[in-house]
Amino acid sequence: MKTPTITLKEFARRRQRLMQAMGKNSIAVIPAASERLRNRDVEYAFRQDSDFLYLTGFPEPDAVAVLVPGRDAGEYVLFCRDRDPVMETWSGRRAGPEGAIAAYGADCAFPIGDIGEILPGLMENRTTLCAPFGHSEALDRRLFGWVNQVRSKVRSGVRAPCEFFALEHHLHEQRLFKQAGEFRMMRHAATISANAHRRAMQVCRPGMIEYEIEAELLHEFRRHGTEPAYHSIVGGGENGCILHYIENRSPLRDGDLLLIDAGCEYGGYASDITRTFPVSGRFSAEQREVYEVVLEAQAAAIAKAVPGNHWNDPHDAAVATITRGLRALGVLKGRPSDLIRKEAFKPYYMHRTGHWLGLDVHDVGDYRIGDTWRLLEPGMVMTVEPGLYFGPQTKAPKALRGIGVRIEDDVALTRSGHEVLSGECPKTVAEIESCMAAEVTSRSGAA
Repeated sequence: MKTPTITLKEFARRRQRLMQAMGKNSIAVIPAASERLRNRDVEYAFRQDSDFLYLTGFPEPDAVAVLVPGRDAGEYVLFCRDRDPVMETWSGRRAGPEGAIAAYGADCAFPIGDIGEILPGLMENRTTLCAPFGHSEALDRRLFGWVNQVRSKVRSGVRAPCEFFALEHHLHEQRLFKQAGEFRMMRHAATISANAHRRAMQVCRPGMIEYEIEAELLHEFRRHGTEPAYHSIVGGGENGCILHYIENRSPLRDGDLLLIDAGCEYGGYASDITRTFPVSGRFSAEQREVYEVVLEAQAAAIAKAVPGNHWNDPHDAAVATITRGLRALGVLKGRPSDLIRKEAFKPYYMHRTGHWLGLDVHDVGDYRIGDTWRLLEPGMVMTVEPGLYFGPQTKAPKALRGIGVRIEDDVALTRSGHEVLSGECPKTVAEIESCMAAEVTSRSGAA
C-alpha cells in the first residue's frame, strides 16, 4: 500500500493561504527548530517545529522561512545550512540552498549565515511583520535589530515595518482545519497506532514489566517508519489512575487492568489512542462494569462530535453518562442534575473529554470564540477520551479501588458527521477479550 504524503503543491497552497490572510504589504519570518542537547555531546532526536513544518516540509534544523507577498523575485525565501562535506560526513546529508529550491519548493534560498545581510532588505517598505513573537528572546532581539536597520534608512525614503503581528493568529486557525491530504496522514498514523495497541493486547500476560509492553508499542511504530507522538503511558493497576504516568517500570499483576495511552506520529501528524484491558485477558465483574460506563460515555460523546454542535457538547454528553454510571456503581448518590451541577464526578473524572489533534498532540486552535464555545466544523480533528479513575485515595467502594479506565479515539469532523480514524483498534469487551484469547491460544499451540 502506498503511504500518504503532503505534496509540494499543498505546501505552496498553505503558504498562499497564509499570505492572503497577512495582506500584501506584510512579511512573515518563521524559524525552524534547533537541535537540543540531551547530555554532553549527544542531541535529542530532532523534531521540526510544527508551524515551520506545516508551511515548508523542510526537515532540517536552524533554518528560517520568509514569506514576502507579491515579491517579483519569489515570495518564498528560505535560509538554511549550506552544504558542508565535513559536517555531512559526521552528521548526515544537508539539502543546502540548491536542494531547498529543487526538492522543497523554495523560490529563493540562501545560506543561513547570510540572513543578517539579506533579511533587512526584504523587510523594506513592508508595513507589517508577522513572526512568533515571545517564543525566543534571541529571535525577538534579532528581528527588532533588523527592523532598526531598515528604520535607519528613513531619510532615503525607505519605510520599516510599524505593525507587529503574532504569526499564530492567522496560522493556527489555518492549521485547525485539515485538508484531505492531512486526513490521509492522520488516518495512516492512527492505523499504525491501532495495530500497536492490538499487539500490546496480544503479548500481555501477568509477570511482564510495563516497559516490556512499551517496547512492543515502539516496535510497531518503528517498523512502519514512525516515531512516538508523545511518551507512552503504560500503567498497570493503580498506575492507570495517574493521568500522565510515564515511569513504566512496574510489574503487571494478574487481576489488574492495564491502561495504555500511546500513539505514533507519521510525517509529523499525531495519533492519540488509549485502551484499557485486563492483564489476564478477561475482565472481572467490577472491571467490566466500570469499563462499560466509560465505553457508553465515549459513544455518547462521539455522537455529539458533529458539525453544528459546539466544542463542549461531547464533554457534556460524557459527563452526563459518567454521572449516571457513578450512581449505578454506588459511588454517588442523588439526582444526576444536582450531581453534575456540583461536579460531584470530578474526583473520579477530572479531565476534559478531548483536545484538538494534528501536527501537535495537543494541537493548536482556539476552543472558544469570545465567551462562547466554538462550533465544530468539517476539517477539525479531535480526541474523545472519557475516563474513570478509582485511585487508592478515593472514597469509592473498596472493590473499585485500583481500577483506572480511559478509552480514547481520534475523530475527524466531516461534512456528513464524523470519521473515527482509530476505529480499527479493539474497543468493546468482547473485541478485547477475543483479541487477547486468540494470541493465548496460538502461544499454547506453538508450545
